[in-house]
Amino acid sequence: MNDLPVTLDDVRAAGAALAGAVARTPLVAARALSEQIGAEIWLKLENLQRTGSFKERGALNKLLSLGPAERRAGVVAMSAGNHAQGVACHAQRLGIPATIVMPEGTPFTKIDHTEAFGATVLLRGAGLAAAAAAAQALAREHGLVFVHPYDDPVVIAGQGTIALEVLAEIPDLDAIVVPVGGGGLISGVAVAAKALAPRTEIFGVQAQLYPAMQRLLHGREPGPPAEPMTLAEGIAVKDPGLLTRRIVAALVSDILLVDEIAIENAITRLLEEQRLLAEGAGASGIAAVMASARRFRGKKLAIVVSGGNIDARLLASILMRGLVHAGRLVRLRAELPDVPGALSKVSGIIGKHAGNIVEVHHQRLFHDTSVKRAELDVVVETQNRRHVEVLIAALNQAGFPTRLLISDPAEEPE
Repeated sequence: MNDLPVTLDDVRAAGAALAGAVARTPLVAARALSEQIGAEIWLKLENLQRTGSFKERGALNKLLSLGPAERRAGVVAMSAGNHAQGVACHAQRLGIPATIVMPEGTPFTKIDHTEAFGATVLLRGAGLAAAAAAAQALAREHGLVFVHPYDDPVVIAGQGTIALEVLAEIPDLDAIVVPVGGGGLISGVAVAAKALAPRTEIFGVQAQLYPAMQRLLHGREPGPPAEPMTLAEGIAVKDPGLLTRRIVAALVSDILLVDEIAIENAITRLLEEQRLLAEGAGASGIAAVMASARRFRGKKLAIVVSGGNIDARLLASILMRGLVHAGRLVRLRAELPDVPGALSKVSGIIGKHAGNIVEVHHQRLFHDTSVKRAELDVVVETQNRRHVEVLIAALNQAGFPTRLLISDPAEEPE
């Protein structure tokens, strides 16, 4: 570890610098998940930082490292979300002018949140790479300090303060599970954790669609993402840092990949079981542990919930889909005679058996049933999958042939 760009002393110095300026976030037990997996699982709640993300740790550590002339000149950063708010928030507090370059097409809510902290937001380029190039050009042209989101030793040391807090509370962890994008968070955590508790393994998590660091760890080139869009946008990084990949290669045991449905399910479970709001990247560690239950069974581990900044409309869609996955929101198709009162009888049967009708579509013309009959598609809120079976049986028994149209049961962990 002696040749790595960040040391335990760097992380400890960052911890002293950040004390009182960023939250020492809670470490809470995940009891339901622990029982399901057969492990002792703790959650480090970085989603409870003021800006909703761990990013302000590294951003503030970098800002505090600047000299008087650098502070007067100001800083520039590239980000479409959490890093932007972390830099903007603490630059405002310290009186440092901040410019944030975001890609064109960044949602207005992210722009508004960043501007609310007093930063100047510029929209440049179609993606993060173009925005980064524009930010670096501004830094050169105006003598600004470029605050890199992950590939900077000072930023990495700031993120590593999470491990200091975790291990101060639970020093005998078997593993720490950390979301991975560019690698700043897992690098800082790994440096501190492996120095303080060498037997503690560090596992990273990436979205299956953006596996760049995982590929590097296994000796392959990062390559392009499988698809441009992922729910875990906070870790959707094509090119991990040069410093971070060195640290990851030296200290990280493995990087696990999770698919989009697993991330959705993890967001839903955090809300339902822990009353915690996490964005896709923030929930990815929970998704990985659920998908790799056998690997973590019998272990004591901490999962970093890295952020909670999720769009309200996206969250609403995830929660509704979660009801579908759990069999609590289903679409039934019933065949009924095209006579007065038939629809009323069907709805009466569903209501009698405690089903809640959410949506109804009565179809006569565009299906292959008899001209004397109609098809009824009905979306019903139910208690569980057993309840769905009761409803279907009751409708069939009453003479209304019924089948389940949409079913997407959640898979149990290994």
